Amino acid sequence: MTSNNNQYIRWFENLTSDDVSMVGGKNASLGEMIRSLKDEGVRVPDGFATTAEAYRKFLDANQLNEKIKSHLSELEREKTPLEQVGKAIRKLFRSAEFPEDIAGEIREAYDQLSQRYNTQDVDIAARSSATAEDLPEASFAGQQETFLNVTGYEELLEACRKCYASLFTDRAISYRQAQGFDHLKVALSVGVQKMVRSDKASAGVMFSLDTETGFPDVVVINAAWGLGENVVQGSVTPDEYRVFKPLLEDANLQPIIEKKQGAKEKKMIYAKGGSETTQNIDTSSQERNSFVLKDEEILQLGQWASAIESHYQKPMDMEWAKDGDTGDLFIVQARPETVQSQKEAGSLKTYSLKETGKEIISGLSIGDAIAAGKVCRIKSAEEIDQFEENSILVTGMTDPDWVPIMKKAAGIVTDHGGRTCHAAIVSRELGIPAIVGTGEATSTLDDGQDITISCAEGDRGVIYQGMLEYEESELNLDEIPKTKTQIMMNIASPDAAFRWWRLPCEGIGLARMEFIINNVIKIHPMALIHLDELEDKESRQQIHQLTQGYEDKTEYFVDNLARGIAKIAAAQYPNPVIVRMSDFKTNEYADLIGGQQFEPEEANPMLGFRGASRYYSDRYREGFALECRALKRVREDIGFNNVIIMIPFCRTLEEADKVLHVLAENGLKRGENGLEVYVMCEIPSNVELAEEFSERFDGFSIGSNDLTQLVLGVDRDSGDLSHLFDERNLALKKTIRRLIQTAHQCDRKVGICGQAPSDHPDFAAFLVEAGIDSISLNPDSVSQVKQQVAQQEGK
Repeated sequence: MTSNNNQYIRWFENLTSDDVSMVGGKNASLGEMIRSLKDEGVRVPDGFATTAEAYRKFLDANQLNEKIKSHLSELEREKTPLEQVGKAIRKLFRSAEFPEDIAGEIREAYDQLSQRYNTQDVDIAARSSATAEDLPEASFAGQQETFLNVTGYEELLEACRKCYASLFTDRAISYRQAQGFDHLKVALSVGVQKMVRSDKASAGVMFSLDTETGFPDVVVINAAWGLGENVVQGSVTPDEYRVFKPLLEDANLQPIIEKKQGAKEKKMIYAKGGSETTQNIDTSSQERNSFVLKDEEILQLGQWASAIESHYQKPMDMEWAKDGDTGDLFIVQARPETVQSQKEAGSLKTYSLKETGKEIISGLSIGDAIAAGKVCRIKSAEEIDQFEENSILVTGMTDPDWVPIMKKAAGIVTDHGGRTCHAAIVSRELGIPAIVGTGEATSTLDDGQDITISCAEGDRGVIYQGMLEYEESELNLDEIPKTKTQIMMNIASPDAAFRWWRLPCEGIGLARMEFIINNVIKIHPMALIHLDELEDKESRQQIHQLTQGYEDKTEYFVDNLARGIAKIAAAQYPNPVIVRMSDFKTNEYADLIGGQQFEPEEANPMLGFRGASRYYSDRYREGFALECRALKRVREDIGFNNVIIMIPFCRTLEEADKVLHVLAENGLKRGENGLEVYVMCEIPSNVELAEEFSERFDGFSIGSNDLTQLVLGVDRDSGDLSHLFDERNLALKKTIRRLIQTAHQCDRKVGICGQAPSDHPDFAAFLVEAGIDSISLNPDSVSQVKQQVAQQEGK
C-alpha cells in the first residue's frame, strides 16, 4: 500500500467511504471497492484522487474566492445572466496556475501510476468528484465533466483545471441554487484512473434494482460498443439486459431474464492526432445486429452489482467497462441510486388511459405516468430559450445543460438513449414521463402537434395522436387486508408483472403466454420449423428480419418465450406462477406471421382445434415441443422452479393422458424436479370427471368465461345474448361448488382465473363461502376484491 504522506493526493487503495469530504463520493467509492471487494473478484482500475484541500489551495493561490463570489452575487441580484456568469468563472479557472507543491505531487503520482502499468505515459480518465456529490437526496449525476484518454503530465494538469472549472458549468450552478447548496462550500476532487481500453470493446451503466419499478431483485445492465460516454449521455440506444439476483449464487443456473438488442448507432473511440482525445464513428451493421456482451459477462456483471450493493447496503448505480486488449471487465464508478430507493414503499400510484388513440411511434418507457400536451421540438441546446412550459419536449437527446427546461416539461421524448441515459435519469428524478430511443421522434412529430405519451403500458412507451383523457389513482398498500384465501394475479405482459410487484399477492394464477407470442415473437412456431416450405414470400422476409442473429430459427421462439415467462416468474418468486400453455384459437394462430399456411379454417374456432387437442396432434405437435423447450429452460436453466404448467381446454381423460405423455417426451414429466401440472376447468366434462382428472393433474383452475358458455350454451362473444351470459347463474354456482368438493376429497387444489371475481365482488364472496383455495385477479382489482374476501372470511 502506498504511503499517505502526501497532502494533496490520495491513492484509491488508501480511501474508504468515510473520505467523501476529502475526495468526493465518486473517488471515496472507488477506494472503498478496491479495499473491500477485491476478495469478491470485483476489478477496479488503479489510480489516485486529488483532495478537496488541493482545490481550496488552488483557489487561494490564484485569489479566486472573492472573484467567484463577486460574479455569483451579480447573478443573485439578476444583474448578469447565468450564461455570462458561468463563462466568466470558468475562464478564471482555465487561466489559473497550479501551485508547485500540488503540481509536484500530481506529477509524482502520475509517474508512479505509469510505472504500475509498465508504461511511460499511462492513458487515464480524469473524473470530477464534487465533495457534496451523491448525497441520497440530491443526485449530481452528470453535473461535472469527465475527460478521457488523457496522456502525459501537461495534458493531465490541463484536465484537472477543466475539472475544477466544471464545478461552475451553468447546469451545476443552477442545480446548486435549486438544492440550496452554498457554491463555495462545495469543493472538487479529480479522480485520475487508468483508462480501460473499452474503445476496443464495450462499456455501459448498470443499476442493482429495476430503474422503472424499483423491483429490488434484478440488475439492469445497459451496454454499447466503445467508451461508455455515449451510454451515459444517451447519444446511442444501448443493449439492455436484466439478471435475477436471488438465483445468481447457483453456478449451474443462468438467470438472465431479459436481453434486448439496442441500435448502438455509433461508438466512441480514441482519436489520433489533433486536439480532441476521443471521436465518434458509426458502428458496423454486424455490431448493430449483435449483442454487446456474452451471457457469462452479463452474469459476471450481475454478480458484481449484487456484491457492491450488499457491501454498501443500498441500491447502487454503477459504470462498467470491458478492456479490448485483455477481455477483462472492470467497474469504473459506483454511487447510490437516488430515485427508486427514496420512494415510499407503502403506496402505489397507477395511471390508465380512459380512451383509445391512434399510435404514432413508440420507444422505451421511463416511469409509469401519462402526459398530454403540445410538441415542442428542440434540435440543440442553442434553441433552449424557445421551449414552452408544460409542453412535451421532443429532441434527439439531452445532456445536463438541458435540465432547466426539462424541469418545465410535461414529458420528454428522445430519438436516442436507453434506460440509463441522461434524459431517463433526470425525468425519473423530476417524476415526469419520458419515452427514449424512439429512433425518429424528431422527424415524425410536428412542432405544436397535440400528443399523449403513455408509460403506463409496461416497457414500451407509446405516443398517441391527440390529447387523450387519462386518470391517476393512488393505492395505499398498508390498508389492504390479509386473507386466508390465496389472492393471485392474472398477467399477460412480462413488463406488467414488474409494474405490480409491490401488490400483496401470493403468486400468479394465470400467466398467459399468448401475449409474448403475439407481441414479442410475432411468428407462428410451425413457420419457424418449416421455414423452407413457407409459400408466402413476404412472411419469409419478415421472419428473416425478426430472427437476425439466430442461426437456428426455432431458437428465436424458445429464447424469447423463455425469457418472457422468466420475467413474469421473477416478479413473484418464490411464490407459485401458473403458466398456461398456448390457448390461441385457429383464427388467432393464423394471424401470426406465416400462420395462414398451418391453420385450418373453422366455422366455430371457439369450440374447435384449440388447447389440449393441438398439443398431441401432428398438425401442431412440433410447435408444442418449442413451448415445452421454453418451459424446461425457464425451470431448469434459468432456475424458476416456482413455475407450474397448466393445460387449457382438455376435453377427455384420453386427451389428458396423451398431453401428459407429450409433455414427458419433451422433458417435462409431472412430479420430476418438483414439476406440477394443473388443468383448466372450463368444460362440463372436467367437473363430471373431476375425480378421474384429479388422478392425472395436481390442481384445477376454473376458466369462468368458457365454463359459463358451455354450461349455459351461450356464445360468450354474442352481443344479442349478453343478458344471458352471467357467471352468477345458479347452474354455474352449483357446478363450481361440486368441483371444489370433489377436488378437495381427492386432495387437489382449486383456483379460479376467470374475469368473474374481478367484475362481481358478490361472486368473489360466493367462491370464498364455497371453499375455493385461490382467486386470481386482474392486478387493478386485487385491492377491492381482497377487501370483499376478508369480509366474507370474517363471517
